[in-house]
Amino acid sequence: MTILFPTNGGDYTEFEKIHNVKIKDLGTLRFKPIQLNGGGPVLLLRRALRRTLQVLFEYPDIQLMFMVAKALKNERGHDLLISIAVPHPIHWGVAKAWKKGNSIAKKWIADCGDPFMLARLDTFHKPFYFKYFEKSFCRKCDYITIPVETAKTPYYPEFHDKIRVIPQGFRLDEIDDMPAFVKKHEYPRFAYAGNFIPGRRDPKALLDHLSKMKDYFKFFIFSSHLSMINGYKTQLNDKLELREPLPRVELLKVLTTMDFLVNIDNNTNEQIPSKLIDYAIAGRPVMNIRKDTDLTVVDEFLSGDYAKRMMLEDLKKYDIRNVAAQFMEL
Repeated sequence: MTILFPTNGGDYTEFEKIHNVKIKDLGTLRFKPIQLNGGGPVLLLRRALRRTLQVLFEYPDIQLMFMVAKALKNERGHDLLISIAVPHPIHWGVAKAWKKGNSIAKKWIADCGDPFMLARLDTFHKPFYFKYFEKSFCRKCDYITIPVETAKTPYYPEFHDKIRVIPQGFRLDEIDDMPAFVKKHEYPRFAYAGNFIPGRRDPKALLDHLSKMKDYFKFFIFSSHLSMINGYKTQLNDKLELREPLPRVELLKVLTTMDFLVNIDNNTNEQIPSKLIDYAIAGRPVMNIRKDTDLTVVDEFLSGDYAKRMMLEDLKKYDIRNVAAQFMEL
């Protein structure tokens, strides 16, 4: 097995020996993302420029298309090639290298965690010209794998016959290391882990409701989108803990200490947040907040009534061993 990815100078010699794989460095992006530093008008300008380049050119990820195509130029005779998105320029790079007479592999599976052109969670619609890139990889690959059946809709209908449903895979052995839950606090402790999407996966209604509550609690939010909710820190003071994301296993151990967990729903069945698998591993009740949720459920959870907890799927479905077997069957 050969694995192509940006190694960032890391030494994977021992990993290669243990797992009997060959790792090749995909390289690093020549042009870096625009940093959101500074303040005032400078920060606003940087944000606008960064968003514009991302929407119009898929910058900086567009560079991956050329990097992947170059890396695959001399690859031949493989039985299977699996490309993984996001970012989708990885698929585009494979399509660029995948030509008649250039047999990189017998089969190509394009794995899509999220849709691209017809995605409904994005604030902006993708420019029309990217459909040529998407249709190119969909036309050339043998299979398109998506995590849930309902995610078929955001793909062009002419390629639906290539779609197979294979859930996201996780190592579930972390479950063995998860500490048992022991309630140690007199006040409710709950957490949310993940990013936000204004108007879609939006926490503002929940935070507004919590701001009106007099009883004490601790709400922990682990996210890289904290700037969207910083204003609530003034209203909630030490009731709200805003923290940067943690490594997955470390985060799981923190989540197990909570009374319950919060899911801000995507309000669509086409994209299911992967954090729900982590929540299931943590084993705590989950409060799901949708646009139309009656927020009295928040009061119920805070009082220890979890009758309206979110029902999560069987974890065995996501066991990486079962998921890998499904790819091999293809």
